[in-house]
Amino acid sequence: MEKVHRIGAQRNLNFQENVPLKSYSQAEDLVFYGTDNKGSQAGKGYRWNWGKEYTTRLINDFDNVLAALIALKNNDNEKYVNECKAAPTRAKRSDPPFTAIDKLIQIWDEIFPQRKLQVNDAKFLSSLRNGTGTPYNSNQMSDGERAVLYLAAQVLCVPQNKILIIDEPEVHLHRSIMNCLWVALEKYRPDCFFIYITHDTQFAASHGQSDKVWIKEFDGTHWKLEKIQDNELPEELLFDILGSRKNVLFVEGEKSSYDTQLYTILYPNYYVIACGSCTQVIARTKAFRNNSTLHHCEVYGLIDRDYRSDYEINRYKSDNIYTLEVAEVENLFLVEELIRVMAESLGENPDAVCIKVKQYIVQQRFSRQINKQVCQSVVANLKYRLSTAELSKKNETEAKESLNAVLQSLDYEQVKTAEETRFREALDSDDYKKVLRVFNEKSLVSSVGNYLNIKNEAYCTKVINLLRGEKHDAIVAALAPYLPVEIQR
Repeated sequence: MEKVHRIGAQRNLNFQENVPLKSYSQAEDLVFYGTDNKGSQAGKGYRWNWGKEYTTRLINDFDNVLAALIALKNNDNEKYVNECKAAPTRAKRSDPPFTAIDKLIQIWDEIFPQRKLQVNDAKFLSSLRNGTGTPYNSNQMSDGERAVLYLAAQVLCVPQNKILIIDEPEVHLHRSIMNCLWVALEKYRPDCFFIYITHDTQFAASHGQSDKVWIKEFDGTHWKLEKIQDNELPEELLFDILGSRKNVLFVEGEKSSYDTQLYTILYPNYYVIACGSCTQVIARTKAFRNNSTLHHCEVYGLIDRDYRSDYEINRYKSDNIYTLEVAEVENLFLVEELIRVMAESLGENPDAVCIKVKQYIVQQRFSRQINKQVCQSVVANLKYRLSTAELSKKNETEAKESLNAVLQSLDYEQVKTAEETRFREALDSDDYKKVLRVFNEKSLVSSVGNYLNIKNEAYCTKVINLLRGEKHDAIVAALAPYLPVEIQR
């Protein structure tokens, strides 16, 4: 452990205006061991356990760290002066030393280009680089400035060839500052081996060439660690999943979209990740299911039914990718069970509201768009069948044969007839559930609020708010029949 120096997360960032000066030997002992009493330096226990648990005790060594930095500078300058005195001529004198303080100032300039760090005697001052205002002392520095000063001084003052363990390098630092700081410190201390313990997945992912270790479990005595193997998956997303310790559900949409908000509430025991398109949901679900690091959790994909055939839907199930029982997630907001809950909550007659909504969607919207819907469904069906042609890992002849086999199996008239029959049956039967199962029209959900005497654009927000509040159980029960049973909630 003599080669290890830990920079704790619980650090006191206050230091005196006039740093108490010490010899480097004394300051080094105080920084490295927590005491200058040689009898207490048999190990690191004194520094790591000053009266509290080493994981939570507030480390109070800022003055000693700065004193060590000043002492290093003084030692370098003294050595240079002695060399100059001993040199027979000016030409034989070496260049002035690039001291630890010089390195600190250079790092500061990279992090804070608008501010200047001055070290006068035993004072550390900051000022605006344009010359306006007066220099201010430590008491007036921001938390970010003091954090940069402390961390940089810690790394620069430790002896050569140490293993540096930095606990939570992100504390008090904006992400852009944090990344610049540690890149600079790694550059100035190539002799040291850096180990970061962090919750910031973006910071971890930015260290592309570093080994990553996941802390799977700690029972108070024993640690369970697992090295994360190199792969082609987005590292930041992988770290987020590992950190959540939940099963994973990839969904369509964006982070702030209604569908993501809805799924996050409906699946509270899952880490719900918005992927944008259904293509991304499918690709990520397959990729993450094949990742050995995620063997501890289940990974699912949930996509809209869209115009998919039963054949396509069943093929996806083998990869843990499932579809809704309605055409689009927006249609979940339109199912009769939910309309009834909303009508009751808003003091409206559920039967009357449902009749109006169903008549509007089926007769005014679906019936007028049915030909367009059939055409889009036929195109989607044919495109999927073409995509099943296996062309990878084949030579040109084999690829042509595979593609021709799929083309020969396509019967446009047969597909068109089947889709027309499916859509016409839904319309002719006046079956509202069947209509919502095949009708792809995202604007529907933003046109029914008026039937509940609220603004159309307020409807989805109202549903989400009630789902988060007093009507949670009722809305979950209303939507449950339209969710895939394979993804247990």
